[in-house]
Amino acid sequence: MKKTLFVVFMLMALVLTACGGAAPAEEAPAAEAPAAEEAPVAEEAPAAAEEEPAVEEAPVAEAVELTLGSWRVDDVDAWDAILAAFTAENPNIIVNFDPTNPPDYNATLRTQLETGTAPDLFFVRSFATGLELFDAGYVASLADLPGLAENVPAGAIAPWATAEGEAFAVPIAAVSHGIYYNQDLFEANGIEVPQTWEELLAAAQTLKDAGVTPFANGTKDAWDINEVVMMTLIPNNVGGLDGRMAYLNGERCFNDADMVAAYTQIQDLAPFLPDSYTATDYYTSQQLFVQGQAAMMFDGSWSISAFEKDAPEFNWSVFAAPPAEGKDQYISFHMDAAIGMNPATENAEAAKTFLEWLEGESFAEAFGNGVPGFFPVSNNVPTLTDPVANAFLAFNGNAAGTDIRFVWEKLLASPEGAPSTYAVMNDGVIAVLAGEQTPQEAADSLQEAIASWYEPAQNCK
Repeated sequence: MKKTLFVVFMLMALVLTACGGAAPAEEAPAAEAPAAEEAPVAEEAPAAAEEEPAVEEAPVAEAVELTLGSWRVDDVDAWDAILAAFTAENPNIIVNFDPTNPPDYNATLRTQLETGTAPDLFFVRSFATGLELFDAGYVASLADLPGLAENVPAGAIAPWATAEGEAFAVPIAAVSHGIYYNQDLFEANGIEVPQTWEELLAAAQTLKDAGVTPFANGTKDAWDINEVVMMTLIPNNVGGLDGRMAYLNGERCFNDADMVAAYTQIQDLAPFLPDSYTATDYYTSQQLFVQGQAAMMFDGSWSISAFEKDAPEFNWSVFAAPPAEGKDQYISFHMDAAIGMNPATENAEAAKTFLEWLEGESFAEAFGNGVPGFFPVSNNVPTLTDPVANAFLAFNGNAAGTDIRFVWEKLLASPEGAPSTYAVMNDGVIAVLAGEQTPQEAADSLQEAIASWYEPAQNCK
């Protein structure tokens, strides 16, 4: 494939000009025979002409420093290495990584953009969240960025483009969802990797009977139970991409039997979460897993590095969330992150050079293996070396299909004054876990909220 790495070189030359040599000595007159007198001594050659001063070296261009904002506080070392690789190819451009705590990222970035303190480059979330920033004039258009259409699949560009196809960020990563598990605890309790939802619940019961907490997930960080659990379960229940599009097109209502089934699976998990799950945040959930106190955790491929850094004292891997018996397997494989440019940056050309570099092989290699679990989405896909990352990728080949998180494409940003689809789904999941709503009631609330502003849901069948 055509490589579109744009490297900035500074050419330096030292021009040395040799000007004028010494004049030759005058020849002595020929001696007469017999040679009575010595031939006169040749006159001393005149001093060599002074050399003209060498042309001065061209001044070294001053390095340009850029700042890259992100929500990946866990990947500072990896990104420092990635950015060092960029600078090695672009000696006059230095990019500094400046991440923000993930739950605070959206609000922090918006404040920075509104106050003129935003970084030159920053991570952009997919679909509505990123488009909202672009429409507000806070992300520069990349419609003319060289190589983007040739090096990134159109389907990967779409989550960071307008309806007319105008791109505003360079896609860098997709992430996958699954269930991490303690292989030693499974083996000790005679458990095989579950192939159906019913087998998963049976495994959870076996673990609970053995005094082991089956799942580490909690609800103190509400997004975890919604994005990482509910949106992992939905594709299996509704039929992946085709099923989701049927809802969006008004061919299905958001409280139909399949959506109720997804909420029912949330209800199924309630007995198998930590006793104090309402007080368990995302970080604590991860620690319950890596310390061997919980046998499984619904989580994403983005956590591979964190788990490897914690180095659990047991064998662990990941499996796909299994579908109910008789249903097909679908994987939540989400278009997660892109990088955009602040239109107010004073170093737009340097920033564009970096964005072009993101399209090429050097970045794909450094990123794909430097931050395992974030899968490069350009056509320059490297060979991945991390076994757990490869396990996640294998889900896609073994499934009937993949899809993004259910609400992201059209339902994430509701009109001002209308209920938030994300929040209503999140509240319903938590209420079902607590026994405060039935799965049907939660699905009914979802349908009502979406139908209040989304026309296809008002006439769904």
